[in-house]
Amino acid sequence: MVDNFNNPGRAKLRVVIAGGGLVGMTAAIAFKRLGADVCVLEQASAIRAAGASINLWKNALDVFDDLGIGEQIRSIGAPLEAWFHNASGHRFRAAGFDPEDYAFTLFSRPILNTILGDAVGQEYILLNSKLASFEEGANKVTVTLTDGRRVEADLLIGADGVYSTVRQQMLPGYPAMEHKGHHVWRAVVPLDGQQIDNTILTVGADRTRGGLAKTFDDQVFWMINQFNSAKPTGTKKEEALRRARNLNDGKWGESLIRLIESTPEDKILFNQILYVPELPFWVSTRVALIGDAAHGLSPHIAAGGALGIEDVMVLTNAIKAEPDLAAALNRYQKQRMPYFETVRRFSNDVEQSRDYKDFATRYAAFTHWMLNEGYSAARSSQ
Repeated sequence: MVDNFNNPGRAKLRVVIAGGGLVGMTAAIAFKRLGADVCVLEQASAIRAAGASINLWKNALDVFDDLGIGEQIRSIGAPLEAWFHNASGHRFRAAGFDPEDYAFTLFSRPILNTILGDAVGQEYILLNSKLASFEEGANKVTVTLTDGRRVEADLLIGADGVYSTVRQQMLPGYPAMEHKGHHVWRAVVPLDGQQIDNTILTVGADRTRGGLAKTFDDQVFWMINQFNSAKPTGTKKEEALRRARNLNDGKWGESLIRLIESTPEDKILFNQILYVPELPFWVSTRVALIGDAAHGLSPHIAAGGALGIEDVMVLTNAIKAEPDLAAALNRYQKQRMPYFETVRRFSNDVEQSRDYKDFATRYAAFTHWMLNEGYSAARSSQ
């Protein structure tokens, strides 16, 4: 496949995408629809996704519609509406916002990535293939893999997440950083007859937040996160249960506690949250960063996947609008970098929420902006 892709007689735009996750696969589908030859580099031995579930909003689902896979993607999602609760179970939504500002769809990451991989085509994906370095020339970019193989292309896209190797070479002084004291525990488990009423997001003591939601195939997703947390020392289940009690006042949080107690230890995912510091640039002459590689944020605004999918739309629209590749990449950068200055302000604002009503108001302000002014700005790239 590499030899065929490296054929210098090809007239098509050749695009190498580092990273076979949600955003990288979406980029591969989008560039194939532009008529480009694509090659996805995935370091794992199979297409699989880290994490349990992911929220996607209307802005991302519209991109999938544009790519011709929206109906298939929606068929595996669980449409949800968010309510914000305190530790006593009182629920709240801020007035003055649209119903769409509280509506999103929850997906299984593994199932979603499998569908995207099939849409790309297995013949376009190189498994067990990790980018080691790249070299830009006047007419091509040469990618060297860790096993010594080389792939030549017109464009390299870094969709390789917060630990991005592509970003490390472009911007060696900007590694992923710990969001100090911010930890998260989560899992997807069978519902086992428990009654779960749609989506529950609770704000409790000691800057603890958590929630649960019915998903697909009689499954339920639960999550606990805490800001300014002490370093965890116990098992994943012990630490999750300790924080779940911050969300329980008068037996309100018992369903969440029961779910955590019934979750096998090896099914609980734990992460120290990382983020990508604000970068001075996202592109060079033949290389572009997208998704978390460019702007990975703390996931408490639950929109990183949707915003990365938007990146794909803006980048491919810039390619269509500009006859020169370097001009197209600069167009993409000029449109997206100011956009994410606003996203960062919203993210910080949501993090500083004082209680569940404040959280509901600040979060709805963000989603309303993302689905209206922000959405219009991203769509105007066409």
